[in-house]
Amino acid sequence: MSQEKNSSSTEEKHKWFPLESNPDLVNDYVRKLGYSQVYEFVDVFSTEEWALEMIAQPVQAVLLLYPLTDVQNAHQDPPESIVKESTDIWFIRQRIGNACGTIALLHALLNGPAELFVPNSWLAQFAQVTQTMSPIERAQQLEQDQQIAQHHDQAASSEQNATTRGSLDDDIITHFVALIAVNGNLYELDGRKEGPVCHGPCQNLLVDACALVQKFMARDPNEVRFTIMPLAPKES
Repeated sequence: MSQEKNSSSTEEKHKWFPLESNPDLVNDYVRKLGYSQVYEFVDVFSTEEWALEMIAQPVQAVLLLYPLTDVQNAHQDPPESIVKESTDIWFIRQRIGNACGTIALLHALLNGPAELFVPNSWLAQFAQVTQTMSPIERAQQLEQDQQIAQHHDQAASSEQNATTRGSLDDDIITHFVALIAVNGNLYELDGRKEGPVCHGPCQNLLVDACALVQKFMARDPNEVRFTIMPLAPKES
């Protein structure tokens, strides 16, 4: 489950219940938004080679849920790694409290092939409407969209959740980000940040994303609140 302890630098006018890191729940959510059934989110149980070999390829994106501990919050990305403007990466700022799960999903899906969107679905329409918008304008568009708010709330209250959703004021201090590959580079997309963070060359998204996850884990060696969900081809 995800909920941000520290708000982003952008103004938060709304607050949602947090999403749980649960592939079945997330897959049901993205289907309702209009995402193809050709791909699905799955669990990765380890960053070791044997676990990654179990995941079908090619992976479209990777979701990471990690704890917002003091150590993680103190980490600073090199300024030169932050991409302030890009026409190749779809990026949205987070202005809704506890919406990091949905923000990460949008980053994962909208940086993938548009042919995976069901025609005239919410996802296809949102992609089209926001195509030329700035990250803040996209955030404003999301704030005004009651349909996505309802879909998010249904996912957050689904019986598929392993835990109860609690109160809007609960302090769970975990956070979702998306990891994607664009033009041969690995990017971390976090709606709290000013832009995508470039983590260097990427040859295999799943392998390189998990290598980055290991760096997150190394900052907090005693923490266990990490989950990894790649968006992988659905196996029959």
